[in-house]
Amino acid sequence: MKTLLVTTDFSANAKHAAEYGYKLAKQIKANMVLCNAVIVPAEMPQAGAVVWPMDDLELLLGDSTIGLESLKADLEKAAITNGFIPEITIKNEPGILTDVVESYAESQSVDLVVMGTHGEGMSSFLLGNHCKNMIANTTRPLMLISPDTQFVPLKKIAFATDFADPENDIQSLFHLIPLAKILGAEILLTHVYDGEELTAELKKTISDFMTHVSNKANYPHIYYRSVRNSKVEAGLSWLCEHGQVDMLVMVHRPHSFVYRLLKSSHSEKMAGRITIPLLVFPAVK
Repeated sequence: MKTLLVTTDFSANAKHAAEYGYKLAKQIKANMVLCNAVIVPAEMPQAGAVVWPMDDLELLLGDSTIGLESLKADLEKAAITNGFIPEITIKNEPGILTDVVESYAESQSVDLVVMGTHGEGMSSFLLGNHCKNMIANTTRPLMLISPDTQFVPLKKIAFATDFADPENDIQSLFHLIPLAKILGAEILLTHVYDGEELTAELKKTISDFMTHVSNKANYPHIYYRSVRNSKVEAGLSWLCEHGQVDMLVMVHRPHSFVYRLLKSSHSEKMAGRITIPLLVFPAVK
């Protein structure tokens, strides 16, 4: 990974995520982009047909630039000077966060997007529209950092799968392996199931999956563990709390508009309840 893009709205949660992102960038020897999407009131639905004056837009962008420069200075000031020092650049544009991030990612090389979430125990409804929209629309791996996330060496990464789309999961896993190699971390493939035992069909799927990974991954530190629980989120939360897991990885699969309106994805629910980093891979389209 060469470039981390860290989003910020200058809140305490976002600053905490930026501090985490900077420490991670230093560890994996990557540079960092601090990004702020400037919300223009005229673009909001409740603003109606109001035309936002250009002078005021320039003022908002100016305030954003000052905030980004201040955050950059704070990160650089707090950094330990020995070892690799990430280069920090700033980026701000008017618009919706997902559009601003995607526009930059298309024009520049961005390997990972980092953003903050709300606190532990927040429901997915309170997770925040920005966070949920980023999970649903990102085309880059997205790392979500809660206010309670502490920076520790990532030595054990849990990759959650339901084996519903093994080929897609394998592609995401292969994208994860280079990061695991840099970190010197093992990868724990995990599956939450309900019932007395795994079905014969599922056992074969798991065996085929592990054989394929073993033959193609060229990384020996990959293991498998199943977790029995009637609820996916409860099973994964238990694993994160009791399995010495330092980061959870999930693949976000697209759903229909009606599904998104009535329910939340497993990724969104987990983002609102764990305190370790959650890395969300977009499903391959």
